Amino acid sequence: MSSNTQHPVLIIGGSGVVGSRAAKTLRKLQPQLPLTLGVRNLGKAQALARELGNAEAVSIDLERKDLGLPESASFSAVVVLLKDDTLNSMKYAQAKGVPYVSFSDFVFDIGPEVALHIQQPTRSPVLLLGHFLGGTVTLATLHFAREFRRVDAIEISAVFDEADVGGPAAQGDTDRVMQTVPSPLLLEDGKFLWAQGDDASRDFTGVDGTKWQGRAYPLLDVVSLAAATEAKDIRLDFAVRPGGQSISHEVIIEITGEREDGTTGRVRHELVDADVHSGMSARGVALAVERLLGLAGGPPVAPGLYHPEGLLNPAYVVARLQEFGARIRRA
Repeated sequence: MSSNTQHPVLIIGGSGVVGSRAAKTLRKLQPQLPLTLGVRNLGKAQALARELGNAEAVSIDLERKDLGLPESASFSAVVVLLKDDTLNSMKYAQAKGVPYVSFSDFVFDIGPEVALHIQQPTRSPVLLLGHFLGGTVTLATLHFAREFRRVDAIEISAVFDEADVGGPAAQGDTDRVMQTVPSPLLLEDGKFLWAQGDDASRDFTGVDGTKWQGRAYPLLDVVSLAAATEAKDIRLDFAVRPGGQSISHEVIIEITGEREDGTTGRVRHELVDADVHSGMSARGVALAVERLLGLAGGPPVAPGLYHPEGLLNPAYVVARLQEFGARIRRA
């Protein structure tokens, strides 16, 4: 462990649905790593801190550049699991020279963060993690794509139970998308486009054979996968299972391309987890923090601008997901 990681990881939104799960996952992965839960509701967070051990809860004020924290406060990383419109949390991480993780920014949100990093590129490692399920799906897709010599198309589908909508922060993110930028970003025939009308919807078949109509969502997976592969068509669509039938989720990853033997084909992988979707999101966050701090997979990460595929080994992430209980089937 590097000396920097003797300081706690500051998790802003640490008592929320994903934040509390991320803190618990980090504690399981790194029993000695100190944690600080930065929140508005101290009572709830203090109870969680006691449960975690080697943790504390503090009040955070995102309207202040010092986040309302003492000048003497020191952290090994700043992880933000809610939308920070001020970017004071990122400025704080840069001022401290520690890694920064942004979890709640969609593909249309990242301009201010990119500009702030460009202004001070040597201050901090900045991880843009506005990907589906904390980047785990993009990494799983890249792992499955390794059997192809050339990837032509990637279609990712997901089914959520309507009771599995996350907490207030997740609901706020959904409302923000629907009210302000309803058009998702797709890659179609090698060109990025903001889909409208029927182009924003796609029919797919679920794990149990159910037919679903999904709608594309403006997450960062499309741009990550486009940069990492030669695919000319990439999209990510969600459908909602009505009636609270099953608090679980399923992800279908379909890849078309040219195999190593020169033949072309389409491969489908199904990923099912009995946990709510916040569980896998939390695992993605925890694995990313581990890597940033040099606690797994290599030394601490140098200052720079990153997506999860630039930090984490896809095969390692898939193996860890299976250890956590995810079931993966090649259909």
